[in-house]
Parts: sequence; C-alpha cells; structure tokens
Amino acid sequence: MFLLPALALLGALVVYPIGYSVWRSLFDASGDGFVGIDNYREVFSDDAIRTAVKNNVIWVIVAPSVATALGLIFAVLTERVRWATAFKLVVFMPMAISMLAAGIIFRLVYEQDPDRGVANAITVTVHDTFADRPPFPGAHPRNGSGLGESPDGSYTVPGQARAGAAQLVPLVGAKRQDIGGAQEAVAARPEAGKVTGTVWFDFTRGGGGRHGALDPGEKALAGVTVEAVRDGEVVARATTRGDGTYTLPGKAEGAQLRLPAANFDEPYNGVDWLGPSLVTPAIIGSYVWMWAGFAMVLIAAGLASVPRELLEAARVDGASEWQVFRRVTVPLLAPVLAVVVVTLMINVLKIFDLVYIIAPGTTQDDANVLALQLFQSSFGTDVNQGVGSAISVFLLVLVLPVMYFNVRRIRRERRR
Repeated sequence: MFLLPALALLGALVVYPIGYSVWRSLFDASGDGFVGIDNYREVFSDDAIRTAVKNNVIWVIVAPSVATALGLIFAVLTERVRWATAFKLVVFMPMAISMLAAGIIFRLVYEQDPDRGVANAITVTVHDTFADRPPFPGAHPRNGSGLGESPDGSYTVPGQARAGAAQLVPLVGAKRQDIGGAQEAVAARPEAGKVTGTVWFDFTRGGGGRHGALDPGEKALAGVTVEAVRDGEVVARATTRGDGTYTLPGKAEGAQLRLPAANFDEPYNGVDWLGPSLVTPAIIGSYVWMWAGFAMVLIAAGLASVPRELLEAARVDGASEWQVFRRVTVPLLAPVLAVVVVTLMINVLKIFDLVYIIAPGTTQDDANVLALQLFQSSFGTDVNQGVGSAISVFLLVLVLPVMYFNVRRIRRERRR
C-alpha cells in the first residue's frame, strides 16, 4: 500500500518511456510499418551517428578524467591555505549556472573576433608579444604603378637601386586605423653613396592628388621593411621612419628593392576554436569549467576524512610530498575518485545543451554527440522517431555498464 504510489510514479516516468522507446525503435518513421532491427542498422551505418559515437567516446574518456584531475589538484593544494573556502566557492560557482547559460557564455568566449572573444584576445595578445604585427595589412601598389607583385606576396620596385637618387614607392589599400595618426610623408633627400627613398600612402583626402607623385598632406607609411636583393640574396635592409623615408647603405646600389610580404600580411587573428578540428575539445573545456568544482567539493570532503596520522607517518619515514600524494593520499581517496568519475561519465553520456548551443551550424556535425543526434533524428528537419528511439535505446545500453559498476561499488561500501 505504501509502495504503490511510488511504483506508479516510477512506472509512469521511467519504465513506460523505456519500454515504449524500445517498441517504437522497431517501427518506421510513420510508426505504422514494422522494420525490426533496421533502425539499429542505420544507427551503426549512418556517418553522422558514427561521428556522434566517436565524439561520445572522446567525451567519456577526456571530460571526466580532466575534471577529476583538476578537482583533485584544487582540493589538495587548497587544503592548507586560509582562503581555501573562498577559492572553493569561486571554483564551485559555475555549477550554479545552467548548461544553457554556460553555452551562451562560452559561445562568446570562443568568438573568432579578438575584440569579442576572450580566448582569441588572449591568444592574439600572447602571439603579438613574441611576433611582429604586420604594419599595413592589405596595402598594395596602385594598378599601373610599375611595382611588380611576386608569387610570395612581396612587391618589387622596377629597375635597379641607384646611390644618390631617391626612389618613390607609392602604395594604396592601407586601412584607415593603421594610418590615422601617421605623419605627413616627406620626399627623401638624395645622399651620396647611399640609396634613399620614401614609402607613402598615395591618396589625397578630398581627391585631386596625382598618382605616383608625393602630394602635400599624403601620409607616410612608417615601419615598412625595405630590402635590397641581388641574385636572390638580401644584401641590405632598412625600415621606413616616421616620415616614410628609408636609407640603405651603398652596397645596395645595383640591387633590386623589394617590400617583403610580411609588411602586408593579414594580422594574426587567433585560433578557430569552433572549427572542425577544435570544436569538441573547446566544448569539453567549457564542461570542465562547470564540473571541476563539483569534483573538487566531493574530493575535498573525502580528503577531510583521511587520517592525518598516515600522512605524517609517511613524511616521518622520509617520503617526499609527491610520494605522500601518489602513494598515500590518492589510494585513500580511490573510493571518492571512483564516485566522481562514474558520476561524470554518466553525465557526459547524455551531454546535449553545451554542444547544441556552442557549436555553430557549420561545425555542429563535427561536434555531434548521441543525445544531440537523438534530438535531431526525433524532432529535427528530417524526422524519424524510429531511428531516434533506436539511438535512445543504444544510449541506455551504453549507460547500463556504468550504472552496474556504480551499484556494485555502493554495495561493497555498505558491506564495509
């Protein structure tokens, strides 16, 4: 009598849906034609579903392992500091955020534009710290200017460099933000025994300027590398000054002047985090951000129950902190670590929200997982609830071994 309401609720919410899913998986898309195991054959032969299975395997292996490892590190390292509670609160706080909200957050974090995406803002900052940024991306000579373009993207000045004669090198196509505060270009003065010239933006605001001529008010292109090349080798190199002028030594005479492609390459724009090759690791990173705090709290609770006498005895016997951690702390925490890993494995097998929100439409197929494929097969554009039910049954079969292991572990703990 007392169990009847609970059994009725369990049957309505668990047993009936599972039974109906198994039954529905044996019928076609309309639900009227019996197809037997054909839907299961499609599950194992469809490329999209195979990709989902492969990604689920990656999720099950990587996400619980990384989240548990980080939780263990956080729990151990914060055990002896005063601000441990505050740190644990900050790490655990993402658990209060829904998967939907976390997905929206990390969709912005992984934006390709460094001005919007935090991940690429950091990546570009670090890259530009150790590598020179192209001074004028996209700049190029005007058609008919005489400057020749090489296959590698560099530009060569016609003729040979002559000492005592100034060479004008006009360019167009520079971006406004790159020349906004530039000085006015100045014609270089000829110097005896040296090769001089000016590189400038050949554009007069308001029009009226002459092509290839240095008109008043035209801007200098500072920081442009100019090379003197003879027989395929660079014999001299200079960088334009703030007024656009440059000076090469006398050995550049008779060589050909070249503006390397590095002056005009597009700047480094970061990593394509949501591209086909990185979309799954990127989404796993967002999951770890959420669930590392969960792992840390459980492990910290288990760590609090570890007998301190054992740890002190190991230290007295000469064990290093690493040996104490590896040979004493981790074995004693094995039951707690098992709980965390199994819980996270069950959780990632049904991951859906993060993948659906973070992965853009162009790479969603590359980030596909079983729960997302179940949704798309059952309620997407090409609806086939027979295949969707087959995927759900397959997902249930994948969860059962993990559940069986968890039940056996709980029974062993009770016997102790």
